[in-house]
Amino acid sequence: MKIKPNLQFSVLCDDIRREDNGKFMLIGLFEAINAKKFPAMHPALFVVNRWCKGEGPFTQKIRIVNLKDGSIIFQTDEQAFELADIDRHHTLVSRFNNIAFPNPGKYWVEVLLDNELVINYPLILNEAKEPQGNPR
Repeated sequence: MKIKPNLQFSVLCDDIRREDNGKFMLIGLFEAINAKKFPAMHPALFVVNRWCKGEGPFTQKIRIVNLKDGSIIFQTDEQAFELADIDRHHTLVSRFNNIAFPNPGKYWVEVLLDNELVINYPLILNEAKEPQGNPR
């Protein structure tokens, strides 16, 4: 029997480490990126998802969508995972390298389970202004 899992969390962060005891350390949680010019190249970001209270085989896909025109900036391949019973959980870590954001504004991080949208949340790209020099 297949029981659809819950998404316990989905987090954007700069880096992730796993301690010897198995615990994950999420470093630099964020919801916005500042860039001096566009298109902007962001070197790396991670999306960490934990699935729980489900049973059976599943696939996850993550994509970043430009709200301005609906274009997909990046998406992962389908990532297979299995939950043996409802007391299990599974954490999937996805690394996105050198993502090009064409313009400032709102992007959606979308998490799909078996090709169905489970959650989307904003990632804001801000145009960083050059600091003004002090008048002398």
